[in-house]
Amino acid sequence: MRRALAICFSLALTACSGGQHQDLEQFVKDSGQGLRGKIEPLPEVKGYEPFVYNAFELPDPFKPRKLQQSKTGGGGLQPDLNRPREPLESYPLESLKMVGTLQQNRVTYALVKTPDNTLYRVRSGNHMGQNFGVITTVSETEITLKEIVQDSGGDWTERTASINLQE
Repeated sequence: MRRALAICFSLALTACSGGQHQDLEQFVKDSGQGLRGKIEPLPEVKGYEPFVYNAFELPDPFKPRKLQQSKTGGGGLQPDLNRPREPLESYPLESLKMVGTLQQNRVTYALVKTPDNTLYRVRSGNHMGQNFGVITTVSETEITLKEIVQDSGGDWTERTASINLQE
């Protein structure tokens, strides 16, 4: 009996489902008829135009300049390229830190720490930095230097720099 009831029920369901979604299927068929996608044509490809670089004789702004002796043979400001270099001249001035001061025999020394954590004792007259810097004064809070740098024309100019005490 159960089997017969299940067969009747399933026949009833299939009989009812025949025309129920016909309007939906017709809507889907009709909605896509008038639409046609338009693809725009590809843009025209421009030919390659080579660029000729003619500035080979100008100095490269990304390479350090070679230090040269003055062509005039003297006069003017220029660094002493023949003196022995001091250890702190191999570091950029921005990487050096003043960490303290000490005084011996009425001379004030500054304690300078390098990036590799080496500690140096410097005073007026010592050299620091990669721009031929000479220490002019050492106070309890800063080191003042005079640096000699080349300007864009190749002439040497003097500028003042300082390193403050790091706390």
